[in-house]
Amino acid sequence: MKNKTQPKVTLVGAGPGDPDLLTIKGVKALAEADVVLYDALANEKLLEYAPKKALKIFVGKRKGCHAYSQDQINQLIVDNALTYGHVVRLKGGDPFIFGRGSEEIEFVESFGIPTFVVPGISSSIAVPASQGISLTKRGVSESFWVITGTTSARKLSTDVALAAKSTATVVILMGMSKLEEIVAIFQSESKGKTPVAIIQNGTTPEEKVGIGTINTIREVVAENKLSSPAIIVIGEVVGDSKKSKRFYKELRSNQNKVLVYGKE
Repeated sequence: MKNKTQPKVTLVGAGPGDPDLLTIKGVKALAEADVVLYDALANEKLLEYAPKKALKIFVGKRKGCHAYSQDQINQLIVDNALTYGHVVRLKGGDPFIFGRGSEEIEFVESFGIPTFVVPGISSSIAVPASQGISLTKRGVSESFWVITGTTSARKLSTDVALAAKSTATVVILMGMSKLEEIVAIFQSESKGKTPVAIIQNGTTPEEKVGIGTINTIREVVAENKLSSPAIIVIGEVVGDSKKSKRFYKELRSNQNKVLVYGKE
């Protein structure tokens, strides 16, 4: 299957999960792929946009289960580009938001291979939006933070503590394993009544949403078995969302009530 075309690599953001949220430019890139290397968070339906003859290689990573290390993925991209031509690296969300996209681009370019980037719709914005949660809203929230819940050192980002001191909406990715720490930080800032949404598998048919407060969100998670991949949204905009407002009103009237609902 050796290809005479020149090697090149296109980094494509696959969006938050719903295949319809892939950009048109992303579709065009896949249509021209000789090889597609795709992640666990990239919807496999998107592979249908690639030619049938194209190689499709899963290089996904989940917590505790990595098909390939990052170094191996970097090398796979280069090897396939040199061997077959056009490699599309398909990554969930936007590849430059906690996606290690810049690392992959830098490695590929060190071999003199041309690279291109197709931005994706970030799950940090699209997933809350799909639940009617506006990360900024006049009179409610003037800004928002997007923070990784788990750094490369496997620790909670210190930016969470800084964000908890602000009035901004806080969006935490990859933070479910650090939920206890997150709750403790916000409680230490006297923000126990701040609304929280946890959105699992956002924009997909498997979507589940738990609504609570900083003080109750652990019970929401435990009783309804919410888990990764999920996005944590903290701030008054959660209670202001039209979709979650009726659930949040019930919660306000009964602080011990646990609420969860699936995709509407």
